[in-house]
Amino acid sequence: MHIPHTKRLSFHFVTADDAEFLWSVDQDEAVMKYINGGKKTSMETIREQFIPRIRAFSDEAKGWGLWRVSALESPQEDLGWILVRPFGFFTGERDDNNLELGWRFHRKTWGKGIATEAAAQVKQALYVNGTNQFSAIALPDNKASVNVMEKLGMTFSHRYLYSDAVFNDEVVVYRQTLLPAKPVC
Repeated sequence: MHIPHTKRLSFHFVTADDAEFLWSVDQDEAVMKYINGGKKTSMETIREQFIPRIRAFSDEAKGWGLWRVSALESPQEDLGWILVRPFGFFTGERDDNNLELGWRFHRKTWGKGIATEAAAQVKQALYVNGTNQFSAIALPDNKASVNVMEKLGMTFSHRYLYSDAVFNDEVVVYRQTLLPAKPVC
């Protein structure tokens, strides 16, 4: 699957070769505040835990995985990433018809609409490709992520105890179901 550029952003599918990029995003305590309480991620954790988890759900043809987001005017400037995976993938409640969107961006991008623009573009590409149900999760206090969810057209669905091998906390779930897209001829 291909994610078209926006006016400001380009998208590239993340592979194991992107370990340095993934590590760099996780080196700001503010970025990690609502992920793990603000702890920087080690390169060892990226290589031994994060990349194998990404591999478990990645399917580039379907658009599932992480999408590296870069500034279009300076392609070497990595801004962050958008996650796409079946909702509940690691919880034992996997739903391939409901795709979870997530995001993590360098702090320098915050407040500029980058996360919303990137997530909206990925969501649109998935929609055109046949997906019409989307969800996102966040800790209840993560107002910035909840704001992105609302800007994407998602509405509050419920609170949920998200529990898997690396995360265990109550989250809010936002969801959106769109009318099925008409097939492209």
